[in-house]
Amino acid sequence: MPGENLSRDEARERAALLSVDGYEVSLDLRSAVGGDETGPRTFRSVTTIRFRCAEPGAASFADLIAPSVTAVSLNGRDLDPSEVFDGSRIALEDLAADNELVVDAQCAYSRTGEGLHRFVDPEDGEVYLYTQYEPADSRRVFANFEQPDLKAPYRFEVRAPEGWTVWSNGAGTLADGVWRFAETKPISTYITCVVAGPYHYVTDSYTRTFDDGTTLEIPLGALCRKGLAPHFDADDVFLVTKQGLDFFHDHFDYPYPFGKYDQAFVPEYNLGAMENPGLVTFREEYIFRGKVTRASYEGRANVILHEMAHMWFGDLVTMEWWDDLWLKESFADFMGAFSLVGATRFTDGWITFANRRKAWAYRADQLPSTHPITADIRDLQDAKLNFDGITYAKGASVLKQLVAYVGQDAFLEGARRYFKRNAYGNTRLGDLLSVLEETSGRDMAGWARSWLQTAGVNSLTPAVLLTPEGLVDELAVVQEAPESHPELRPHRVAVGLYRLTSEGALERYARAEVDVDGPRTVVTELAGAQAPALVLVNDDDLTYCKIRFDETSLATLRDALGGMRDPLARALCWSALWNMTRDALLPAREFVDLVLRFAGRESDIGVLLMLHAWVRSALTHYASPAWRADGERLFARGALRELRLAEPGSEHQLAWARCLAAVASGDDELGLLRGLLEGTEKIDGLAVDQELRWAFLEPLTAHGVVDEKVLAAELARDDTASGKRHQVRCLAARPSAAVKAQAWAQVVESEVLSNALVEATISGFVQGSQRGLLAPYATRYFEVIERVWGERSIQIGMDVVRGLFPELADSPETLAAADAWLSAHESAAPALRRLVLEARDDLARGLRGQACDAAAAVG
Repeated sequence: MPGENLSRDEARERAALLSVDGYEVSLDLRSAVGGDETGPRTFRSVTTIRFRCAEPGAASFADLIAPSVTAVSLNGRDLDPSEVFDGSRIALEDLAADNELVVDAQCAYSRTGEGLHRFVDPEDGEVYLYTQYEPADSRRVFANFEQPDLKAPYRFEVRAPEGWTVWSNGAGTLADGVWRFAETKPISTYITCVVAGPYHYVTDSYTRTFDDGTTLEIPLGALCRKGLAPHFDADDVFLVTKQGLDFFHDHFDYPYPFGKYDQAFVPEYNLGAMENPGLVTFREEYIFRGKVTRASYEGRANVILHEMAHMWFGDLVTMEWWDDLWLKESFADFMGAFSLVGATRFTDGWITFANRRKAWAYRADQLPSTHPITADIRDLQDAKLNFDGITYAKGASVLKQLVAYVGQDAFLEGARRYFKRNAYGNTRLGDLLSVLEETSGRDMAGWARSWLQTAGVNSLTPAVLLTPEGLVDELAVVQEAPESHPELRPHRVAVGLYRLTSEGALERYARAEVDVDGPRTVVTELAGAQAPALVLVNDDDLTYCKIRFDETSLATLRDALGGMRDPLARALCWSALWNMTRDALLPAREFVDLVLRFAGRESDIGVLLMLHAWVRSALTHYASPAWRADGERLFARGALRELRLAEPGSEHQLAWARCLAAVASGDDELGLLRGLLEGTEKIDGLAVDQELRWAFLEPLTAHGVVDEKVLAAELARDDTASGKRHQVRCLAARPSAAVKAQAWAQVVESEVLSNALVEATISGFVQGSQRGLLAPYATRYFEVIERVWGERSIQIGMDVVRGLFPELADSPETLAAADAWLSAHESAAPALRRLVLEARDDLARGLRGQACDAAAAVG
């Protein structure tokens, strides 16, 4: 990574000096097929950039990361590549007022998902290509000015192997062996895109007639690898796409501006999706090879809509620099949920948002690396790490509150003005605040200071005083903030009072909305109400905060959580209890017990899946080591019980089957899994499809029940790209010191594995049941991470530093080792230090949770 970074100051200086009129990019991808698979591959990239310079005679640079440059010319003057190209930049001296730069380079195909990724399908040997750039990897494919505020139109042409189809942002035509694409609107480098290969392609169309009588027609396309075509439910993808286009046209009053709308589901993708205008890319795991729950379809729909919202928030109007990344990601995250509920069959989307997205935000906002939503992004490495729970989920949560603060109509009118004033341009925070002030009549500066420009999460706790007659005398909301981020913010919240019915149900009988401001706010509207069994602060999830409970409310939940009728209120209670577990306020064993007693009654499948994930985390990280094995056995037996009780063929049955696979360790559970695989056991209604077979094989492998011969036989049964990833993960999970050494070497000491297989190997390597086998790698981790960070791409560096941190060596000694590394490496790359700091904080939090859990055993 050295030399590949770009600082904010450099970007600002270049933006002040240059403006770009257009790009012409010619790629020759015929080298993608044939030849030796073991050596590096390159492709020819010829780029012409026409740009202006505000100070003729000045110097600047273009960006390019490539193994070699064949020729460079500036304004007809040939430059010596060995003198002007240093591996990541092309020096440009003595610029004219109007300039033309031509760069002929040999660029490298990627195996890390950064730049132009090349994938060979093990099923049929076919080669598939796609690009992924954000924040700054288009320079791996063509020479450019790699920063979001130097927008320009692009013309791409591509030579590809015979029989291939090529897609880009604009509509394409094939003539004389060359794919030529329509010129784009002015867009940023990071959202240009090329996809090429023998993809399976399905088409549809969308038509919209506006109030003025004009009609908009958008060609729709969806593509995937041929091997996934039998599983590709393109009709549902198109349904959600059309619903989203209708919703955004209804609310944005700005027609979709980028012509066609293709959606490509591609292999070995690092992200969920990417909002390239006209050609959105998705991870192919959104094509489901087996039975999945409704939550999976909801998740895919949310991602489709999130990326579609980016066509306006991010593509049409783009942040000036990565400081204001939230201007696109927070809005897209909010709009994804907003449109999901407003336009599709997933009308409970706000429950998922409260339970899943906010959990991501709460964790990120309590790390030492937390930052304001409007962040301080010094360079591209900072930018790469800021695609986090703050920028996405906290920002979306704050926007949800903003809608309540200014009103939905004012918010949407502000968005409409924002698009029209800044179309094809770049903006900062102030550009958005100014239109919201216009449309709402409110002063946005104070709101922005509290919510966008400070970090940390507040806790809200009810304090109830009763009269002798058992009525509410006073109910106050107490607001607290951590010492590290002491800001107390204004919150618009609903406070709900709940009582227990004779049937054991929890039902709300009183509600009041109040503006919480400062350390203590009295809710006068609830004085005189019947004494509540439960007070739920932030009922209906209006604000972003951690919910706490008074003692009476907590006791009620211990006895009657399963009786909470309202699914959103129930999800909020579960989320609050999980936050208390993470904060060492609730013993892990108590959280596990609550899930064992009440999760079987959970109707919302998304909430149930989160509970399963949280219990696994509680047992792995927060349970006392002395009780952990007992807790794992208890929960595995509970999962088996719920699996047998679930309605045959239901999604809850499938969820409990997958949960059992994730926690199975005893002979009974492992025997059942093996029997289900071999057909000697059966659970009525449970179809053990290929994906579920692999889910069962991982614990069987990790516990030594099956060996590599069984895995080889399973791969022969499922000789696909997905099957290969599953097999690699299972192979790394085998309980052997030699296996662990081999997996470590493949990831740390070699670059032979692709990004997807690196991820699979790390996932299999780290097994909670194998702490002893993993213990020797705690020391080795701190010895190698700086070298790995310096030698590998930032994506692989992140995967290794995050994935191999010795979190399972959860002892004060490991914490001390992390502290020692940080003290000895104060000059290490800030992004690397951030990753280690975050992992160290998770470890320290886990140790506090274990102490809390151990104290509960003593008590």
